Amino acid sequence: RMETDCNPMELPNNTGFEEDSDYRDFEGTDVKDMRLEAEAVVNDVLFAVSNMFVSKTLPCAEDVAYINVETRERNRYCLELTEAGLRVVGYDFDQTDDRLQTPYHETVYSLLDSLSPAYREVFGNALLQRLEALKRETQS
Repeated sequence: RMETDCNPMELPNNTGFEEDSDYRDFEGTDVKDMRLEAEAVVNDVLFAVSNMFVSKTLPCAEDVAYINVETRERNRYCLELTEAGLRVVGYDFDQTDDRLQTPYHETVYSLLDSLSPAYREVFGNALLQRLEALKRETQS
C-alpha cells in the first residue's frame, strides 16, 4: 500500500472528474475574471504540489492570469492561464520568457501530470483513498 502526504478527506469533492466542465463553456460566453479562475485552479491541486499561488507581481486581467507553482521535485514554473488553457511561460516564480513555445493544456491536471511524477503519484493515491472511502460508505 502506498503512502501519501495528504488526507483524502480534506480533498475537494471535484477531484478531477469534472475538470473539463470548467473550460467547456468558455467559447461563446463572457470570459470570467481569470484571477478568480486561477484561484480555483490553485485550490484544486495545492495538496499535490509543494507550493502554488496566483502571481501578485505579474498583471492579471480578464483574459489572463499567472500562477506560480513549485512541484514536489522542487522545480519552479510560472504558468499562464488564458481561454486557451494553461501553459508554462517561465522556469521560476514570476518569470516569463516570450521565446518559450510550450503547449497549452486544457486542465491543470494534465499540465502538472506532464511536469511532475510526484504530483501524479500523490494525486493518484488521493483518488484511490477517496474511492476506498466511498466504497466503505456505501457498504455500511
